[in-house]
Amino acid sequence: MALNITSIKTSSNGLWQGDNPLDFAFPLLILQITLIILLSRSLAFLLKPIRQPKVIAQIIAGIVLGPSVLGRNKTFKHRLFPPWSTPLLESLASIGLLFFLFLVGLELDLVTIRRSGKRALSIAVAGMSLPFVSGIGLALILRKTVDGTDRVGFAQFLVFMGVAISITAFPVLARILTELKLLTTRVGCTAMAAAAFNDVAAWILLALAIALAGDGVNSHVHKSPLVSLWVLLSGVAFVAFMMILVKPAMRFVAGKCSPVTGAVDETYVCLTLLLVMVFGFVTDMIGIHSVFGAFVFGITVPKGAFAERLIERVEDFVVGLLLPLYFASSGLKTNVATISGAKGWGILALVIATACAGKIGGTFLTAVACKIPIREAMTLAVLMNTKGLVELIVLNIGKEKKVLNDEMFAILVLMALFTTFITTPIVLSIYKNTNDISFHQTLRKLGDLDTNDKATNEFRVLACVHGPNNAPSIINLIESIRSIQKSSLKLFIMHLVELTERSSSIILAQNTDNKSGSSHVEWLEQLYRAFQAHSQLGQVSVQSKTTISSLSTMHDDICHVADEKMVTMIILPFHKRWKKVEMENEEENSEVSQHQMEENIGHGWRGVNQSVLRNAPCTVAVLVDRGYGHGPQNLGLYTTVTQHVCVLFFGGPDDREALELGDRISNHPAVKVTVVRFIHKDVLEGNDMSHSSPSKTNGKSYNLAISKVYPPKEKELDDATMARFQRKWNGMVECFEKVASNIMEEVLALGRSKDYDLIIVGKGQFSLSLVADLVDRQHEELGPIGDILASSTHDVVSSVLVIQQHNAVLNGETPLSMRNDNVI
Repeated sequence: MALNITSIKTSSNGLWQGDNPLDFAFPLLILQITLIILLSRSLAFLLKPIRQPKVIAQIIAGIVLGPSVLGRNKTFKHRLFPPWSTPLLESLASIGLLFFLFLVGLELDLVTIRRSGKRALSIAVAGMSLPFVSGIGLALILRKTVDGTDRVGFAQFLVFMGVAISITAFPVLARILTELKLLTTRVGCTAMAAAAFNDVAAWILLALAIALAGDGVNSHVHKSPLVSLWVLLSGVAFVAFMMILVKPAMRFVAGKCSPVTGAVDETYVCLTLLLVMVFGFVTDMIGIHSVFGAFVFGITVPKGAFAERLIERVEDFVVGLLLPLYFASSGLKTNVATISGAKGWGILALVIATACAGKIGGTFLTAVACKIPIREAMTLAVLMNTKGLVELIVLNIGKEKKVLNDEMFAILVLMALFTTFITTPIVLSIYKNTNDISFHQTLRKLGDLDTNDKATNEFRVLACVHGPNNAPSIINLIESIRSIQKSSLKLFIMHLVELTERSSSIILAQNTDNKSGSSHVEWLEQLYRAFQAHSQLGQVSVQSKTTISSLSTMHDDICHVADEKMVTMIILPFHKRWKKVEMENEEENSEVSQHQMEENIGHGWRGVNQSVLRNAPCTVAVLVDRGYGHGPQNLGLYTTVTQHVCVLFFGGPDDREALELGDRISNHPAVKVTVVRFIHKDVLEGNDMSHSSPSKTNGKSYNLAISKVYPPKEKELDDATMARFQRKWNGMVECFEKVASNIMEEVLALGRSKDYDLIIVGKGQFSLSLVADLVDRQHEELGPIGDILASSTHDVVSSVLVIQQHNAVLNGETPLSMRNDNVI
């Protein structure tokens, strides 16, 4: 039934009182949002195997719900998307757009853009100039072929077409690069830098287009050119006001956020979000779109802890719920039926061809001129052809100002959809990233460093970190294993970032200076400063890399870097860590174990560690941190003993590798090393040896595997390794043996004793009878002994380092389930 928009009420009285909720604004809005989100999410799930960005699914969802598909049904259209509901839906979508553009400005680092170099600037300028000129030429043709376009102001139509053809979508490009694992490559870095330049230029052109747009049809008759000039001058004054006055004020506000804890007063957060809307209103009042004010305000907020808190508070709600409404509303306005006949589809093909030729051609030629290899240049050109949010903003504004009629709007939306859709498959076909190529593993272990060859005596370590909490323990561990006598240390720090739907997880990689390898992230700089003195002496060199990947493929990135850099050992942080918490007036609970609080960063990271242990081409060390590197036990350079390390030796390749590491640590004058060898009568009798297998568990027992090794030979290697260690240190390192009667209690006693800051243990190739009572544990990746020491239920206070040696002999294992009542 026909409704008078002035009579629309917000909420209904319910079906029982005869009201249809679809005749009321709020219930209908809820249903519209639900339909849009469900459909866009479903389409995103279907398009995920071909790696399409979510913007594609969201636009298609709007087209499906709009007049092109379901909206052709009059009942569906008038019941679910009646004309009177459009302003309300678009207003809500515009609020989401307003805050999203604030986030884009918040994450856009102008310092990084200025540092990007002439190459990126040249590519960005050429990548916009040629398609802009092509768009103007195309506009001249369209004015003569598309009905109604000749009634639009000449300058307005030319500028809108030029901007629509030349724009590159910065956020969408970041997502595509990350999905393809190209973000930190040379191609990815150049593309992101050029896209950032492009983004800034697009906003300037957008402001120009809006200033010229006026009322669209016949605007040249009704509007004085001075009006456009005043709009532009007011826009320039607004930007100057923001940079000169607002930016210092926001620097003061950001300073109120604690850099350590990230805590910030709620008042400042609310004030900032309020200012987003205030400045949006100001630019709308000037005559420029409100999103321009939000974007510029986002740029004025300093990058750091305060910006991160704002992103955390706003991003999920805006990006997950509100922004899809804007993309979908663009689809709802798109009526494909307006493109009719051979002429209409021919015009669409012409627009797509012009957009692709201008953007790809301009970028490719400039990239080749900048001496970029042809394959990478073509990849870069295709990537820069990506369209997205700003494109749709331009088209929607053009439709609102009546610069674009329904047919031109539909043609340009489909052009944006097509050019973005083809980006991923074309890039995959012409550019194969080395991360996707199976790498040749050269197996390495610590024992290989014991040589007189200087080339092979360099100790290369890949230290993986999740965040600032890992920094103190990594600094302390690396300092302890840095040999002060023989080999130099080459440290590769790998910052692991989980790829999520949040754009901030992607933009984080832009904080890395790819030329120098130094990071602008504060806690990563702490790692650099810790080894700066050694680096100047030539003893330690440090490089960093940020990898952004889904947890299911993160191990591929780690193993690839380990193989590429020929590292000897990978250090992984355990997915749980403990920090000491001071408790006052708790005399009964005065033990240290009562003062520890467990932090779990997520089960997914445990899977990353397990996958690295299965596939690593070198030794792997998993660090279970219980405050290692915090407090008075922190190492100095050449001081008195401040740290005590215990190496537990049961026998087997992993334990021999742990002893090799203990040998290196023993060189440090501030570390006292103790070696405890556990002896069992079964070892003396020469029983079989077995090792932990990466096979799946049933939740109640470890799966062990019979190694294709000869136990007598293993015992000979164990004895030889221990004898060599004792001869080398000749009483300077305390070594003693224990006859194992109850392994679990004796190991726990060492962990509870508070005598050792760090306990090093092999993952586990043990005599079967030694582990018979230890197989019912939680963390298989740590081995039986490591699992005991890592448990939060045993009051262990020492940090633990679990070592696994990569050994080709262990391939081709035969699974064997071990339980307490079935010892083989």
